[in-house]
Amino acid sequence: MVTQQDVLTEYDVQALKDADNIELTDEKLENGSKGQLIKVAGQLRDRRNELNQMASERASKRDDLNAKTREKVDEAQEHREKRDELNEKVQEHKESRNELNAKANELFDKVEEMKEDLELDDGKNIEELEEEIEQLEFRQQTEVLSTEDERELIEKIEDKREELSQKKDKVEDSGELEELIEEAEEVRSEASQHHQKVTELADKAQEHHNQMIEAYREADDIRDEADAMHELFVEAQEAADQHHEDFVRVQKRLRELDKQEEQEREDEREEEREAAKEEAEEIYQKFKEGETLDTEDLMKLQKTGLL
Repeated sequence: MVTQQDVLTEYDVQALKDADNIELTDEKLENGSKGQLIKVAGQLRDRRNELNQMASERASKRDDLNAKTREKVDEAQEHREKRDELNEKVQEHKESRNELNAKANELFDKVEEMKEDLELDDGKNIEELEEEIEQLEFRQQTEVLSTEDERELIEKIEDKREELSQKKDKVEDSGELEELIEEAEEVRSEASQHHQKVTELADKAQEHHNQMIEAYREADDIRDEADAMHELFVEAQEAADQHHEDFVRVQKRLRELDKQEEQEREDEREEEREAAKEEAEEIYQKFKEGETLDTEDLMKLQKTGLL
């Protein structure tokens, strides 16, 4: 099981440290001074950018891993296709082998039937008879035998020679049998060649099957790494989004404070205008009553439009 720590180490990815994040509380947002909030906004912006960069790097590595996963899956598919092609050829050679073996069996059955008809399988075969005759002749030449024993030995040799001659005559008269045996052996040999191809192709198919399994296993491992990297991406992106959201909240609060300050300044200016107007009206009243005005009084009247 691949963990986030595994991919952090394997791909040299910077870990996200909660201690580096900027926390914005409602109390700080509502009661912080404008200077404090400007500082917090800068911190939030910088940390947001760091987190976005971190998320981008993790997304890039995740995409690379997903691409490698697809490559391994494609590799596995290629091995699957080659395995299936080879298995089809294996099946073709099996069918040919089985057909030829069946034909060879039929031919060998005919050979046995023909041998029975020719009685070639009765008694000993030619090689055995030739060996027995040789042994009997050697005994005749080397042993000292009584007349009766030698006569019996000579008769036995003659009987063996007669049996051998009959078997040879049958074989010579069985040219069709030899042809049939040759054909059966050729068919069996061809069947063996197909069996050899079955073995060779089956071994190659097994190799591709093993390679397919290995490629799928590697694809699963890389996919697990890609999934873990995606989780790390989501972690960084969500943290970046939160910092951006807090940055926007601070910016909104700063605009509210700006408006409040502007309103306060406007209120002060209005109060100043009202005070100046009242003062000017008092001066104007004095002017109407005939009092002499100095330059400053005249300027105040001009400023308020009463003169």
